[in-house]
Amino acid sequence: MLFVVSTPIGNLEDITLRAIRILKESDYVLAEDTRRTLKLFGHYKIRNKLISYNDINKKKKTPSLIKDLKSGKKISIVSDSGTPGISDPGFYLIRECVRNNIRVVPIPGATAAISALVSSGLPTDNFTFYGFLPKSKTKIKEILHMIKEKKETIILYESPYRIMKTLSLMSEIIPNKEIVIARELTKRFEEFIRGKPRDVLNKVGNRKMKGEITLIIK
Repeated sequence: MLFVVSTPIGNLEDITLRAIRILKESDYVLAEDTRRTLKLFGHYKIRNKLISYNDINKKKKTPSLIKDLKSGKKISIVSDSGTPGISDPGFYLIRECVRNNIRVVPIPGATAAISALVSSGLPTDNFTFYGFLPKSKTKIKEILHMIKEKKETIILYESPYRIMKTLSLMSEIIPNKEIVIARELTKRFEEFIRGKPRDVLNKVGNRKMKGEITLIIK
């Protein structure tokens, strides 16, 4: 079976006892970036084999992984942070397991999107998750025009290197929507910035944003 193991999005204490046990008991663990996962393993004294599994090698490695799973091996997959399968290569392997009648077992835990949403103060009863915004300015505009007509809360991921440009586009296309930037969740410099796009842009000012960013739009 394949264990889909959620790991901390920042604070290393945000992991379940079950997740630690499963990571120790698995035949081996697939990691998006083994260097990052090694820090987690070191903290919890998890001594297990780590294998790199990412967007570059997923198509090449998946057939042998499916073979191992069919032979009875128990394999865990983790992402760089949070829950595998959300905007990361885990989805590809999970889909192939389902197609091959291999049991997929979720080990719940931290997810940046939900952590940001429940702390945002915006409605949580109906929401849509869009994942990472595209890099193309034209495509971002298309998404924002679509969001303009939406009635539910929207959750997006954005890079700290592009957030200022995205906020500027939001100021033009959805100027009256309430938004929340959640960054560095569960870490020392955790921050929530609330307001309309122009207000948030002014609050950010000229400082360089760091860390992964979740955008919530009312």
